[in-house]
Amino acid sequence: MDLLNNILTQVSDFLWGWPMIILLLGTHLYLTIRLRFPQLRIFTAIRLSVKKDSDVRGDVSQFASLATALAATIGTGNIIGVATAVALGGPGAVLWCWLTGVFGIATKYAEGLLAIKYRVKTKDGRMLGGPMYALERGLGWKWLAVLFAFFTACASFGIGNTVQANAIAVLASESYGISPYVTGAVVCTLTGAVVLGGVRSIARVCSMLVPFMAFFYVLGCLVILGINWHFLWPALKLIVVSAFSPEAAGGGFAGSTVMMAARFGIARGLFSNESGLGSAPIVAAAAKTRNPVRQALVSSSGTFWDTVVICAITGLVIVSSVLAYSDIDFSNGATLTKAAFSKIPYFGTPLLTFGLLTFAFSTILGWYYYGARAIEYLGGIRWVKAYRVVYIVAVFVGSVINLSLVWTFADCANALMAIPNLLSLLFLSGIIVHETRKYLWRDRLDEIDEKLQH
Repeated sequence: MDLLNNILTQVSDFLWGWPMIILLLGTHLYLTIRLRFPQLRIFTAIRLSVKKDSDVRGDVSQFASLATALAATIGTGNIIGVATAVALGGPGAVLWCWLTGVFGIATKYAEGLLAIKYRVKTKDGRMLGGPMYALERGLGWKWLAVLFAFFTACASFGIGNTVQANAIAVLASESYGISPYVTGAVVCTLTGAVVLGGVRSIARVCSMLVPFMAFFYVLGCLVILGINWHFLWPALKLIVVSAFSPEAAGGGFAGSTVMMAARFGIARGLFSNESGLGSAPIVAAAAKTRNPVRQALVSSSGTFWDTVVICAITGLVIVSSVLAYSDIDFSNGATLTKAAFSKIPYFGTPLLTFGLLTFAFSTILGWYYYGARAIEYLGGIRWVKAYRVVYIVAVFVGSVINLSLVWTFADCANALMAIPNLLSLLFLSGIIVHETRKYLWRDRLDEIDEKLQH
């Protein structure tokens, strides 16, 4: 295990070096500028996300599609992931994580647009889409589409499965003494019960879970910020200054560098909001929508909620708690998160446990759908049943294996997914601009694209 972990760490360090950071942030910035700052349309996006389009084709509503995507993205990346970024890269990692989210809104917009533009309809009436279809139908790069689907299937066992199950099991064990084997068995059973119902069942559960869990988690964070209010301004200053001058953090963060802050902040930002990863457009393709731009805007709102709001609040909670309490060990992400929430009398630890449980479980559900569609693309629908069994078993395995190994594998899988997806966004940016001009810049968002309805 140690040897495997060392190898994966070296691979992860290579994949998440400057080339990946430049490619990812470069794509975010390029699309932001070329699409005339779609971040400015975020309130329109939020409004559209709760509006029904019942007279158009698709498998689920726009809100259900967004909820499923949010379920897959709002997970341990928001709770333990941000704390891990702070522990490894210093407080400055929070700013890089947040910036990844702000500029990532444009990338998520572009992903959602291409998902609808190049989606296909199966013989049984289901809508399938995502970067693999954009790569194949938009660019004719079948080989790269196959690679993306393969990496997606692999990533579903990392970011979407074992990481989440491991986080649930560790917290349940540390907080309540529950055996990881018991936790793994319970989560396995619940996962199997939901995924057997397909995308509608997953979307239904996620539509109920996401608003509920996000509300209580944010409420808990606001309580902690209220307790730490004397340290909010110092925490904000420390986050900004140490992003570009890590030695300003001092203490146990003194060993951090700008590269470390940027690397871990961007990696955890991508892990959290998945902008540029290519996962969310897989479920966006199933949405009932009038035209590609309408769904693109709805998809972009997911990154806003996930990173610009929830990750930012989490980061502020973590850093303010480190400043407020000298007894907090900030060398370990999971421990740091637990210590911060424990400052809420009586309800802190149960709230964190509940938040992590619901976040992680919903992520497991959302990523099952991504992985299943990738497997269907690679080998047809007949292979999905076998994938489902392996996926459910992996939930149990993830509950009992080493967390460090799981996180490192997840980082590697994320990078290998992101590369082909980012290439598709860059090479198809002309199509993205054309559709944006047609529907958004000319105020034709309510117009129905007849090609999507056949």
